[in-house]
Amino acid sequence: MNENLFASFIAPTILGLPAAVLIILLPPLLIPTSKYLINNRLITTQQWLIKLTSKQMMTMHNTKGRTWSLMLVSLIIFIATTNLLGLLPYSFTPTTQLSMNLAMAIPLWAGAVIMGFRSKIKNALAHFLPQGTPTPLIPMLVIIETISLLIQPMALAVRLTANITAGHLLMHLIGSATLAMSTINLPSTLIIFTILILLTILEIAVALIQAYVFTLLVSLYLHDNT
Repeated sequence: MNENLFASFIAPTILGLPAAVLIILLPPLLIPTSKYLINNRLITTQQWLIKLTSKQMMTMHNTKGRTWSLMLVSLIIFIATTNLLGLLPYSFTPTTQLSMNLAMAIPLWAGAVIMGFRSKIKNALAHFLPQGTPTPLIPMLVIIETISLLIQPMALAVRLTANITAGHLLMHLIGSATLAMSTINLPSTLIIFTILILLTILEIAVALIQAYVFTLLVSLYLHDNT
């Protein structure tokens, strides 16, 4: 019970060298691939899910926006597998690190914004000043819209970090309570353990939902700029 509550969020090291890079490279290695003409059920289900997700995200995009389809599908698969692997015991979840989430959010957001300024500069600048704005409010609205644009990648990263971190902390607390109650009151232990199982199922859903939300918001930013 004396273990540091945030110990699981510390980036692991091997012989003093950071192991986060190896952990980040692990999820793509776990995705099954097929070299045969006829796929098995696992590969078929995987391809069906990828097609369903990409179709849902790319429907609203034009031809230029659909060039990002491979990147967005790779992004959602990477975040989902990383979140799910982080639910395993004694594992590390890279998406609990704000620095990593910012490293994903800022380039994608910047790429979408730069594409918007290159292809539709008038429409991009029009977002800073809504039509019919009173003249005295123009400077204030331009500042507000600029700030709202600049905090978009921060909001993406903080949302993902907060949701994954909160779930891990809650599971850690309930797991510690279950272990402590096991020697005191068995019926209470069974109740808390049942809550822990339900919370684990919820966290699996949250891991997938947060991957979808992150990618969907990037897709919406892209749609606004293409």
